[in-house]
Amino acid sequence: MAGLKTLHAASTTQASADVLSRLEAHPAFQQAHTILIYHSLPDEVNTHDFIRKWSVQKQILLPVVIGNELELRRYTGPQDLKKGAYGIEEPVGEPFTDYASIDLAIIPGVAFDAHGNRLGRGKGYYDRLLPRLSHTYKIGICFPFQLLEEVPTETQDVRMDEVLK
Repeated sequence: MAGLKTLHAASTTQASADVLSRLEAHPAFQQAHTILIYHSLPDEVNTHDFIRKWSVQKQILLPVVIGNELELRRYTGPQDLKKGAYGIEEPVGEPFTDYASIDLAIIPGVAFDAHGNRLGRGKGYYDRLLPRLSHTYKIGICFPFQLLEEVPTETQDVRMDEVLK
């Protein structure tokens, strides 16, 4: 079994690099100054190195779980992260509330479909956050196996403008 885990880790590492390389080349990313992204869990496209790399040139925002909401905070470096809800490293510091200044939102999901619909983990955190980002270009990122023909949707769900795999 160790061989399978190692193989899986290697393939998801390469798949993460491929997706993030496409993201870096995307005009919306290149033009963005303020970017909301997520600090990845082990089963998501790995964003940790990407965040460190780009935080030098762009303002990076990360979500922080506060009760049933996602609060946004500036990423100021790995030294200012602490484990929060669900074991996710989250930035400390002041809340960021200038939603209108967010140029790009890079959103995780359990699955996406070709129409930009997103299936989350069921807690509704992004469902409550995304309506505040109506003006922001939203890109869902995922591994190829997470892009499905169709995911279930509800009327209040906010679609991604694009999905990169």
